[in-house]
Amino acid sequence: MADPRFFVSPASYSLAQIAGKIGAELHVSSDADFVVSDVAALDVANAEHLSFLDNKKYKDQFSVTKAGACIVHPDMIEFAPEGLRLLLSPTPYKAYALAAQVFYPEQRPEPFISSLASVHPSAKIGDGCFVGDFVTVGAGAELGSGVWVESHAAIGAGVILADGVRVGNHATISHAIVGRGSRIYPGVRIGQDGFGFAIDPSGFVKVPQLGRVVIGDMVEIGANSTIDRGASGDTVIGSGSWIDNLVQIGHNVKIGRGCILVSQVGIAGSTEIGDFVVLAGQVGVAGHLKIGSMAKVAAKSGVTKNIPAKEEWMGYPAMPMKKYLRQSVYLSKAVERKKEGTNS
Repeated sequence: MADPRFFVSPASYSLAQIAGKIGAELHVSSDADFVVSDVAALDVANAEHLSFLDNKKYKDQFSVTKAGACIVHPDMIEFAPEGLRLLLSPTPYKAYALAAQVFYPEQRPEPFISSLASVHPSAKIGDGCFVGDFVTVGAGAELGSGVWVESHAAIGAGVILADGVRVGNHATISHAIVGRGSRIYPGVRIGQDGFGFAIDPSGFVKVPQLGRVVIGDMVEIGANSTIDRGASGDTVIGSGSWIDNLVQIGHNVKIGRGCILVSQVGIAGSTEIGDFVVLAGQVGVAGHLKIGSMAKVAAKSGVTKNIPAKEEWMGYPAMPMKKYLRQSVYLSKAVERKKEGTNS
């Protein structure tokens, strides 16, 4: 249940309406007209709420829930309490996400350009944009239709934001082209200098960073993440990729489509990552490497070698997961044998 101080109270919907919007099926057709007014977790839901079960770990909560209706996998029907109305889906969590969007659609502000914003005369602002207080939009920048820029954000000279881009408070974007519908969360830094320098006995010599950041469509970049612009070519983030908070992406990195980078991932310069790659939390990737499409890297791993497509790696240094697990078992047994030898 959402706090009404922060979220608009939702409208009510029948289960038939919800099922149609989320691609679920009614377990009992006579439940079609039952009305729910909100979504809630299993343990706090009441008779007016729609809940869901995705993880069998919560089967006991499911069996005693007071919810009026619940989204479940067909395999869980037998554990439902008497009287609970069911919406059946092979992917209950996705179905719940879609249902929550029905109850709580994104509340976009009315088109508005604040008198406190600083918009350069040569900048182009599309139809239906919202530009908040103390936003700066630099010379030659272009904002497509329906762009939403929250207060204190800085859009640098020449930056292009395609239709429907949302930029959060205090984010800064320079030397970048951002694709349609992408969302930049508060505090994000895009397009700053990469960490490029030559080492000389007399001191460091900075290498000018002359590239851009090119971000595809429908990309999400989490709060306080940073993406350096390229040193010569571009830093590229493929369409549909989702980047969590506090992620660092170095200059000239190429990230494919549909990738997931979890919090505190760090990727050094010129590394190339394929499509649909998953890097779990705190993964570190050295520079000039290649990670193949659909590869997965477990949390806290340190990647120092190329990873072939579709493989799962873990450890520090990272290695194929099965190899790492075998080594872990071997070392554990070796330690036990040593202890037994010492005790004898």
